[in-house]
Amino acid sequence: MTDAVGSIDMPDAQDEAPESRKKTRKGGKRGKKGPLKRLALFYRQIVAELRKVVWPTRSQLTTYTTVVIVFVVIMIALVTVIDYGFNQAVKYVFG
Repeated sequence: MTDAVGSIDMPDAQDEAPESRKKTRKGGKRGKKGPLKRLALFYRQIVAELRKVVWPTRSQLTTYTTVVIVFVVIMIALVTVIDYGFNQAVKYVFG
């Protein structure tokens, strides 16, 4: 009987490469730094990422805010109408 491709009975020779048996170093570069240095590095990385952000202009921000407020008002009106309709239907059915 032949084994199926990828059978777990006989592992492939490439699965047992000698690189997989090497010891891994614990900690790495971060393991040698103190907690305050790691915190400072984290803060510097946050500031660097925030500098990459493309911030909207005042007019874009006003437009986005207006769109969100209009959308929320429309959704509130829709949910209110549906709720009122269900309320009337329940009153009609259960009296």
